[in-house]
Parts: sequence; C-alpha cells; structure tokens
Amino acid sequence: MVRQAKIYFQDKLAGVLVEGDNGYSFQYEQEYLEKSNSKSISLTLPLTEQPYHSKVLFPFFDGLIPEGWLLEIGEKHWKLNPRDRFELLINLCRDTIGAVSVYPMEEEKYD
Repeated sequence: MVRQAKIYFQDKLAGVLVEGDNGYSFQYEQEYLEKSNSKSISLTLPLTEQPYHSKVLFPFFDGLIPEGWLLEIGEKHWKLNPRDRFELLINLCRDTIGAVSVYPMEEEKYD
C-alpha cells in the first residue's frame, strides 16, 4: 500500500512525501522549485529536482510528530497506532509550530 502526504512550507505546496513498500521518498514540486523565493523545508532536504529516498521515515518528518501528552491525545482521540509513524505524521502535523505542515494526499488544504 502506498500512502502520500502533501508537504506545505509557509502555506505553499512544497512537495510530496510517499511511503511505499521500499521505504520513503520526498520530492519538491517543480512549481515550488521555480519560485525565486523558495526555501528548503529542512537543512537535511535542500532544494533539488531529484527525489530523496530513505528506508525509514526521514528524521526531519519524524521530528515533527508531537511527543508526550499531545501524542497521547492523538493516539486516544483518533485511535492511532503509536508505531505507525506515517499515520501519526499525517494526522497530527497539519498545524505544527514551525513553517512546515503535512496533509494526507486525499485531503485538500483550504486557506
């Protein structure tokens, strides 16, 4: 099963994160790359047209997942599997403290 998430940076679609059978990939959107004021979402994921690949969820994205009581609320309220990091990411990281937000591919982000 392939799951995808839209990655926004300061309310602009920056790229797509994909979880597949062989791990994870992240690729910046071409339209985002073409804008002169585009910034990388992380120092570990600099702007490039090439996709990034990883066997495990990229540490940057894993670090967006809340911890402690906030994670517990998410797990109990939405009955999320605490070991499914991608599920936690797409359900708990829509409104993060920083500039990056994550939305499941099937949902659209409305301003």
